[in-house]
Amino acid sequence: MISCTLQAPHRYELEVKRSRFVAHALPLPSPEAAPLFLQAVQDLQATHNCWAYKVGAQYRFSDDGEPAGTAGRPILSAIEAQHLDRVMVVVTRYFGGIKLGVGGLVRAYGGVASECLRQAPKRAIVPRVRCELQAPYEFGSALYRLLEGLERESETYHAAGVRWLFSLEEARLPQFQERVRDLTRGRAHLRVIERFEA
Repeated sequence: MISCTLQAPHRYELEVKRSRFVAHALPLPSPEAAPLFLQAVQDLQATHNCWAYKVGAQYRFSDDGEPAGTAGRPILSAIEAQHLDRVMVVVTRYFGGIKLGVGGLVRAYGGVASECLRQAPKRAIVPRVRCELQAPYEFGSALYRLLEGLERESETYHAAGVRWLFSLEEARLPQFQERVRDLTRGRAHLRVIERFEA
C-alpha cells in the first residue's frame, strides 16, 4: 500500500461533555521537527496538550498528564489506521468540568485525531532516486532534452564531457536508463547516488 502524508496542516475541533478538544495535524519531515511543531500549536493555558507522531519506523506519543494510554496512544492509532506517515497530531483539551472516564478519553482523543486526519488534504509519498549522469560532449544536446522536466540540481562541464545531478521517481528509472543507453550507445555513465521519498 502506498503511504501518504498530509499536504498541509489541518485543524479540527470537537466538544465532548463540555470539554473542548482541538486537534492540529501537519506533515512532519523528521522526528527532530516534532518539538518545534508542539511548541507552535500547544496552549499552555489548556488542561492537556497530548500528541503523537510517526515518521517511518519511528514514533512517539505523550498523554501529557491524562491517565496512561488514554490520549497519546489513541492519537497514534488514528495516524496508523489511515496509513499515514511523516505526520504529527497534537490534541489540546480544555476541561469542561465533567470527567469522561478512561473509555471516554480514549474515544475523544482518538476520535478528534481521526476526524482531523480524515478531513486533511493528503498526498502520496513517492520513492525517488538522486542520480549522477556523465557523458561525452557529443551526446550533450540529446541528453539535455531527455533531462527536460526532471528536477535538475546541477550541470557541470569538464574535460571528459558533461555531468548532471538530478532526481526522478524511482519507478521511471529503468526506462530512463534504457533511453540513456540507446542515445549514447552505452558511452554515458549513470549511477544512483541516493534513494529517498518525497
